[in-house]
Amino acid sequence: MSAHAAPLEQLSWLSGCWVDPGGEAGSGEQWTTQAGGSMLGMGRTVKGGKLVTYEFMRIADGGDGKAVFHAQPAGKPAASFGAIKLNATEVVFENLEHDFPQRVSYRYEAPATLRASIEGMRNGTLKRIEFPLVRGACGGTL
Repeated sequence: MSAHAAPLEQLSWLSGCWVDPGGEAGSGEQWTTQAGGSMLGMGRTVKGGKLVTYEFMRIADGGDGKAVFHAQPAGKPAASFGAIKLNATEVVFENLEHDFPQRVSYRYEAPATLRASIEGMRNGTLKRIEFPLVRGACGGTL
């Protein structure tokens, strides 16, 4: 399948709950299955029993057959990133006009690992932050 053929169907591996194996209960992301041309997601980080940050996310078909990632972190203005790579195990979104990050990536490693990352230029230096996640139970902790 190409990036133009049913982009959200290629992201079925992203749906579900993903937790930080080295973090506190409640840290991670949760994604819905695809419906109505979109997938909805939310992420949160918990430290010391307190919410540190959160993010609301949506992946939708951009109307041209390409997936678009929309993110609104911690109440800040929303930003959109178009898919530049999409296959059966990986998606990379990019917006070179955004301050930081300019790229958001998800790579699925079967059977239960998700490698999420953000990267881009910050103060003239390339910065990359990785978020290793594992599939977890949806429910009380996320």
